Amino acid sequence: MPLYELFLGAVAVAGGAVAAVAGFGIGSLLTPALALSAGTRLAVALVALPHLVATAYRLWLLRREVDREVLLSFGMASAGGGLLGAVLHGFVASPMLAVVLGLLLIFAGLLELSGLGRRLIVGGRLAVGAGVLSGVFGGLVGNQGGIRSAALLRFNISGPALVATSTASGLLVDLARVPVYLVTTGGELLANWPIVLLLSAGVLVGTFAGAPILRRLPERHFRRLLALLLIGLGVLLSVGIRQ
Repeated sequence: MPLYELFLGAVAVAGGAVAAVAGFGIGSLLTPALALSAGTRLAVALVALPHLVATAYRLWLLRREVDREVLLSFGMASAGGGLLGAVLHGFVASPMLAVVLGLLLIFAGLLELSGLGRRLIVGGRLAVGAGVLSGVFGGLVGNQGGIRSAALLRFNISGPALVATSTASGLLVDLARVPVYLVTTGGELLANWPIVLLLSAGVLVGTFAGAPILRRLPERHFRRLLALLLIGLGVLLSVGIRQ
């Protein structure tokens, strides 16, 4: 196997493992890596299929942890806002949006690490508003998982429930966007089926390896790890490495 394919497989495994613990990471890691050879437009479409596979598998593993109340309020609103943001992306896309999102993720991570964020608990009608805003912003930039997990930190739910609920919301978006990619770039996806298969296998292996870590992490350590991952993603977005 060529060195670049081995690199992509390793990134896919890493992305699946990170997403199993944090609820995001597959697109954030795989899309820039794949864009080196395929370009960003095709990379986004190619990653969408492995993303769907891993998200569905992760939801199956965490199906009992989903907070249905948060999913029906924040999650549904986030998925709808994400689709709206993805549609608006073609009209108002700007590199500055990614920088702003990156700074927001860094701020959310620092807020959690400082302990100040734990005083702010979101619920009720605010959950719907937070869902719509995070979804639209994530859709505009093309990086919905990170901002969704950052927003869910402000809900009074456990780590596994946070990841499971974020995953369920993400699956709704994947089920809506993948058919669009199949119609618009179906020929290119078919021509690159070995890469899609490789990435799908990689993210499944990573998800399988990462899922037990989430269950063993104490709540305090989970929130710290998620905060650090959000800061890391925020830095990458701020310097222009994004989906």
